This record gives sequence, structure tokens and C-alpha cells, in this order.
Amino acid sequence: MEFSTIVKPFDELTPAQLYAILRLRNEVFVVEQNCVFQDADNKDYHCNHLMLFNEGELMAYARIVPAGVAYEEMSIGRVITSPKVRGTGAGRILMTKAIELCYETLGPGPIRIGAQSYAKAFYASLGFVETGEPYDEDGILHIEMLK
Repeated sequence: MEFSTIVKPFDELTPAQLYAILRLRNEVFVVEQNCVFQDADNKDYHCNHLMLFNEGELMAYARIVPAGVAYEEMSIGRVITSPKVRGTGAGRILMTKAIELCYETLGPGPIRIGAQSYAKAFYASLGFVETGEPYDEDGILHIEMLK
């Protein structure tokens, strides 16, 4: 599957791009995972937004978070793939690009993520190592990981 990649800071997102991001985040985090939480957490303003499109539809997304916004270290957050592309390698493409973007736009240094526990093997395959103890975030077990 081929993806076109778009990366933009918040203030350069078009209304259609922002809508697509919020729609996908709601589809997966709120509806599919049955997680009621405040998605609009004011961190988006400070982030670069990585979008992978296929035939005009947003299929995968992550936000690149500068150090000091979510964690002391730079971070990757709101990592999400559409159910339509799960199992195709879209998640690995997304995270590989997100890691590259962290280093290109934010410089060298560690990257911290708050991973849903079920996905820790996936993140470990990308070089992330578990730190700390598992914790509940909005009803879903998470673990912090560092690369």
C-alpha cells in the first residue's frame, strides 16, 4: 500500500486535515477503544502532525511532541492507524517516519512514549525499552518506553 506523507505544525493544518485527524482519533480512541477522555489536550498546538494518506483518506497519524510538552524528553503521541490498514505495515511505516522526524526537527536525544501495553512488543521492535511500571490511563493499561 502506498501512502502520501504530510507533516505540518498545528497552525498550518487545513480545516480538512484537522477534521480528518480528529475524526480518526475519535473513531479509534473513543469509539473503538471505548475510552472517554479529553482528546483536545492543548498539546496539539506545540506539535508537528504526521499524516499518512491513501487515496485522499487519512490512514495513519502521529504527533511529534517537543521536549517539555508531554515528557521531559521529546515524544511521539496519539499514534493511530485506521482499522482499514491494520496488518499492512502502516503502523511500522508511521513510527519509522515519526522517529526520523523527531531527530530531524527536534535534534538528537531520547524519545519517550506512553505505549498501550498490548503494543509494547511492536514498540520494542523499533528500539523502545520499557521504563517504569504499567499504569492505567483512561481505562487502558499503558507503559512508558524510551528510545
